[in-house]
Amino acid sequence: MLTTVFNAKKIHTLDPNRPEATHVAVREGRILAVGGADCADGWGGEIRRDDRYSDRVMMPGLVEAHAHVAAGGIWRFTYCGHYPRTAPDGTVWEGVTTNAAVIARLRDIAAQAPAGQPIVGWGFDPNFLDEKRLDRHDLDQVSADIPVVVMHSNMHLLTCNTKALEVAGYAAGTNVEGVIRDASGAPNGELHEFAAMGPVMEASRVSIQALGDAEAVRAYGQVARNCGVTTVADLLSDLHDGEVAMLKQLTADPAFPARYVPIMNAMVGDPEDEARRANALKPQSTDKLRLGAAKLFTDGAIQGFTAKLKWPGYYTGKDNSVLNMSEEHFTAAVNALHKAGVKMHIHTNGDWASEFATETIAEAMRQASFPDHRHTLEHVQLADRAQFQRMANLGICVNLFGNHLYYFGDVHWTKSIGPDRARRMNACHDALDIFGPNFAIHSDAPVTPMGPLFTAWCAVNRLTESGRQLGDYQRIAVRDALNCITLGAAYVLKLDHEIGSIQTGKRADFCLLDDDPFEVAPEALKDIGVAGTVFGGEPTA
Repeated sequence: MLTTVFNAKKIHTLDPNRPEATHVAVREGRILAVGGADCADGWGGEIRRDDRYSDRVMMPGLVEAHAHVAAGGIWRFTYCGHYPRTAPDGTVWEGVTTNAAVIARLRDIAAQAPAGQPIVGWGFDPNFLDEKRLDRHDLDQVSADIPVVVMHSNMHLLTCNTKALEVAGYAAGTNVEGVIRDASGAPNGELHEFAAMGPVMEASRVSIQALGDAEAVRAYGQVARNCGVTTVADLLSDLHDGEVAMLKQLTADPAFPARYVPIMNAMVGDPEDEARRANALKPQSTDKLRLGAAKLFTDGAIQGFTAKLKWPGYYTGKDNSVLNMSEEHFTAAVNALHKAGVKMHIHTNGDWASEFATETIAEAMRQASFPDHRHTLEHVQLADRAQFQRMANLGICVNLFGNHLYYFGDVHWTKSIGPDRARRMNACHDALDIFGPNFAIHSDAPVTPMGPLFTAWCAVNRLTESGRQLGDYQRIAVRDALNCITLGAAYVLKLDHEIGSIQTGKRADFCLLDDDPFEVAPEALKDIGVAGTVFGGEPTA
């Protein structure tokens, strides 16, 4: 039996029994021993020493517990966002700062596109532009003959041109929640949430589901590997038979560098049928593909003003809150999934939505037992301490949207919720007090870029783009933030028995860093380079 002993300048294990080491021994893809150079000597067999990381700092492989495979495929569309972004192939797209710049970028793409091909942009956010909101008339300047669709960065809103509205059948008499209108009563091209957006995207041949094909999944794996992630979730996947077969084949390839955790969309069919479908998927799991959990939605996006907030509501702007599932459908789905023993991941942004989801789960728990369910509220950005306590009492987990603090913090402070609630949103300190180490933070890529060290930096520093600090109290220590992107994230995925720390028996998944996160200044945490990963005991390419 061959044992490989990796040497690092320092190993941060995230295991309190042995928090630091210099060597880790790996056998059959698992961690055999941790300690010094002699840690494997007592186990016998052939020992191979690998010193390629002797000048690097090793951590457990990072865990991104809330992102989307579209982060790999969405670059087929044209980036139109505020912040500079880097595509998986290394191409840097500069941010756009005016409506005119968005129009110009899309016109350039339209001039090169095949005849009749819809023009699709993504990443746009009107909150960053000090001018009127983009509307259909603006996008008619890109083309009046083919659909033009611009998805907002939150993926809960879009703006389209007149042609896209026409092919979807939208007109002044359209009665669909989320269709925004101009002064004359006609749709102005801005659409809020899935019921309103779906017909335009379908008629314009814009498929988000297609962004989860094999090419996109491969790119997603590379995005994960590039930022030190060895376990990555996809928080909304249809998981039809063809997709599952593709994922099995792709993840079985030794070149795929991560464990993949797609969460099944349970909002389409009858709740009882969806519960049976989730349970039928679970035994099809493999070492690198984990199936069986289900996704539900409540509200929309805070910065899109479509999340459902408790009193006093939005700070500025109109409350356009939308539920993506009716209360009746959501309740039936929660009851069916819980009764069937299916772990749920539930989108909740506003505090009303978090409370609604919590109490719905509580009622399901009164009707059926499901020990250690770990149903997880995702984003849960405005939950207060009392709501966290209620969740913890029920065994509910939380996964907070840490990156929002930087990317949208100024918007929340000045526009959406105001200074008081912005100071406590994504309340990591309260979560640490109440849940202990068993909670996660995330990027929601492609809404914001995947990069767990950046996400940890957000939780530690709570700084916005402008340098404003969103409250001091909710900051957490570097060690706690790193736990959120390793063992805490593993916990909310119910994989903490396999990954998240470097200790005997767990999967040999490691992240290699250029600097020590415990030695650099907290403000520099986001700047630490990722030198590579080890997956199942094998260095990745």
